[in-house]
Amino acid sequence: MMKRESSSSGADAGNGKKRHYKLWFLAAIIMVALWSMFTGSVILKWSEGNHSLIREDLDVLEVEEREKVVRHMWDVYTHRHNPLPQFWSEAFQAAYHHLVSDVPAARDAAVSEIAKMSLLSLNLQSA
Repeated sequence: MMKRESSSSGADAGNGKKRHYKLWFLAAIIMVALWSMFTGSVILKWSEGNHSLIREDLDVLEVEEREKVVRHMWDVYTHRHNPLPQFWSEAFQAAYHHLVSDVPAARDAAVSEIAKMSLLSLNLQSA
């Protein structure tokens, strides 16, 4: 009988060790997840800071002209079924909810942001 009692207490000790390792494993996963969220947010803040410095240097008249181009390309995107270049398709897909908003300020802000991005990424020839 003593052997049975000692084996059952040994099994309890083994389960305690397994639970202990599971707890440490779970804690390590949580720490890695928190660390990745922290580093991701820091990187986003740094990259946001770099883009805002570039966008402040844009000429207001160039942005206004490019906003006209964006509005024209939006009309092409919504009314015609012609394929657009990749930049325009991705920009309009990303900002779709803002561009179809009932709030004019939201639409104007989306158009302005797309215009600024297009100035930085596209070299359009004036015709």
